[in-house]
Amino acid sequence: MTSIQLADATPHAASLIEGMRDFGYTLETAMADVIDNSVTAGSSVIHILADTTSDDPWIAIQDNGTGMTKEELIEAMRPGSRNPLDKRFAHDLGRFGLGLKSASFSQCRMLTVVSRKDDSTAAATWDLDEVSRTNRWDVQVEDDPVAVPATDRMAGSGTVVLWRKLDRLSTNFRHDAARRSTEINAALSGAEHHLRLCFHRYMEGAKPQLKLYLNGRRLEPIDPFASTHMATQIGEEERLPLSNGDVVTQSFTLPHHGRVTKMEWDELGGPEGHLRSQGFYVYRERRLIIAGGWLGLARATELTKLARVRVDIPNTMDADWKIDVRKASAQMPPVVRDRLRRIVERMQGTSKRTYQKRGRKLVDEVNMPLWNRFQKDGSIIYRPNADHPAVTGFIQTLPEEFRNGFRTCITLLGAGLPVAALHADMLGSAESVEADRTDFEEIAESVEQAVTTLLATGMKKNEVLRALCTTEPLIHHKERIRALLEGLQEK
Repeated sequence: MTSIQLADATPHAASLIEGMRDFGYTLETAMADVIDNSVTAGSSVIHILADTTSDDPWIAIQDNGTGMTKEELIEAMRPGSRNPLDKRFAHDLGRFGLGLKSASFSQCRMLTVVSRKDDSTAAATWDLDEVSRTNRWDVQVEDDPVAVPATDRMAGSGTVVLWRKLDRLSTNFRHDAARRSTEINAALSGAEHHLRLCFHRYMEGAKPQLKLYLNGRRLEPIDPFASTHMATQIGEEERLPLSNGDVVTQSFTLPHHGRVTKMEWDELGGPEGHLRSQGFYVYRERRLIIAGGWLGLARATELTKLARVRVDIPNTMDADWKIDVRKASAQMPPVVRDRLRRIVERMQGTSKRTYQKRGRKLVDEVNMPLWNRFQKDGSIIYRPNADHPAVTGFIQTLPEEFRNGFRTCITLLGAGLPVAALHADMLGSAESVEADRTDFEEIAESVEQAVTTLLATGMKKNEVLRALCTTEPLIHHKERIRALLEGLQEK
């Protein structure tokens, strides 16, 4: 019989704790992971504070949650303090018991947590330089911390998570205080959008569950679905019961960019724009995990960039969705994938109709566009409308010998349409591509010729107005054209 021996394989503290720094966190995902603990602790107000100008800059996250006793704090500072298989409360945003430590170590070499509960305050510190020196899992504990930054704001119960030795945030300018401050402030500014989006469902409403502040400035939530906008198309909630909980989905089609302000549009698109922001938004206990992307079920296209689907899962489905340590990625279970594929097909049709509605005006027989759109050999071709009354009216004023030359110029203009440049611009940000706006005085003569030509065919005033003022650029000058019509009729 083979004998089995046991050998000590306790991880080396210095090696493992340095390895915990490289789980893939960014500043925004690290801060979100720490805030998860504050939300789970019942915090209603969270302050993100930073001193970026001193010789030893720091960042702190301070909350008014339930706080921890000394024993609870020491346990919270233990790497892997909780088993991911343990059953959790419905509002618990944690999973592995690693988030506080791994998120913090990804940004700093010195983590201090100060917590107050039942009129008792305790502090514990991980200093990676000290761990590297001793190679021991020793956390430094203080019963009565003094002079710890941000703790002077604590009133009643609560916790402060303090990051010092910010080596990952000041790698380029460690010896240049001014440029180091600029770098850290830029990183904080970049993280702001993520936090406003990640916790928006906690921050929304007249009586929000959570108020989040950055250096004293309250952050407003970003609703990626524009759910309160009157032009947003909202589908019914759909529930998929599974063994470990229910998956709840709801589809949204954002308003066309012409129906919202530029600030609203840019905020909805985020730093990467609407093309990358379409798709699924997966929430775990109302906390955003995945922001956009079709998770392999469809391609991101310009015509579907208004389509977004909210997917809600409980924390009992973490293993099914393979939620990672950072709570920043997930994998869709096959049974959910089949259901969501049908939702995607339906959603893409709605988004395309919203974007194409204005394009249909171009081919509407009632209208008289300056450009014709038609298909030829599978391609879509745009060509100037030489039969537009503004064009034909002007041609009639030309001497006979110049008319063919003018028609040739119109054809050349259409053939020179910069399709490749337009395609590149539309892929980047279609909403920023616009026709050149013209003053009415610049086109008044052509408009008068068009109106005169149409009236001569027997069309009534309202019919002329409707025919001319439904496409670019005349749609912007409807009242001036109406006045012109009335003046010509009086004559």
